[in-house]
Amino acid sequence: MNETVMRRLAKPMLFAAALIWGSSFFIMKGAVDVIPPFYLLAVRFTGGAVLLGLLCGKKWRRCFSRDYLWRGAVMGVFLFLAYSVQTFGLQGTTPSKNAFLTAVYCVLVPFFYWLVMRRRPDRYNILAAVLCVAGVGLVSLNGDLTVTWGDGLTLVGAVFYAAHIVAVAKVSPGRDITLLTVFQFAFAALYAWACGLIAQPLPSGAILSADLVVQMAYLTVMCTTVALLFQNVGQVWSDPASASVILSLESVFGVAFSVVCYGDPVTVRLAVGFAVIFAAVVCSETKLSFLRRKKELTPGEKAAIMNDNNHTV
Repeated sequence: MNETVMRRLAKPMLFAAALIWGSSFFIMKGAVDVIPPFYLLAVRFTGGAVLLGLLCGKKWRRCFSRDYLWRGAVMGVFLFLAYSVQTFGLQGTTPSKNAFLTAVYCVLVPFFYWLVMRRRPDRYNILAAVLCVAGVGLVSLNGDLTVTWGDGLTLVGAVFYAAHIVAVAKVSPGRDITLLTVFQFAFAALYAWACGLIAQPLPSGAILSADLVVQMAYLTVMCTTVALLFQNVGQVWSDPASASVILSLESVFGVAFSVVCYGDPVTVRLAVGFAVIFAAVVCSETKLSFLRRKKELTPGEKAAIMNDNNHTV
């Protein structure tokens, strides 16, 4: 495809990726009620690694070197921790709250960069952090000012997602990101299989059903492989600010799917909290560039937006 066609397809691809990832929360909720979390993730990441590995084609001969192994292992451990904690948290909260509390990682990333790469957060990051704290309070605090264990684990998962993005930024430069993601998925699958065999009973064949097979196929093929490819291609052929806004719709779609398909209740307080967290994500991801039409982003701001939005779901 030529450049003009790719640019036209870029935003629809990003929108599709956000839509697919948004749909994964209520599907994960249904699947995790049947199959233990570690085994669910093991199957998902194993399938994702195999499918993405097949799609890499000639990249194996052209790009592969031994250092892809340790880089993939580092990325994979943070990805595994993020998904594991988030998935366990999903057992103790609703899919819609899980979706928006996970989105907190977008606000945390700039501060993690500050710790690891000495890049100081800007005023938009600080504003986003304040908004995010307010939104999290509205979403997760009960009347007695306590947080449920599911909400708490989801927030810990968001911390690991932020750490994963920083790890990717640290170890991926100069390497093919798609091929590196194959090893990231493979090592995440290895960690999940190991933890499952150690900590959870092996699922019996009795749990297999048509619904579970469809759910796992969707999570593996669409949410892991297809959505990742759409994100990678879409970000290459789209401007960073619009890509960030479109991909941040993941949390909005997560709530919409959970309410319509799973029956999640949404109170006025939750709705306000979701809106505040979404505003924080947009502020952190875009630097509110869409409000400054005549001002071109600097190369540094563009790079910051792209790095902060390097999400794999």
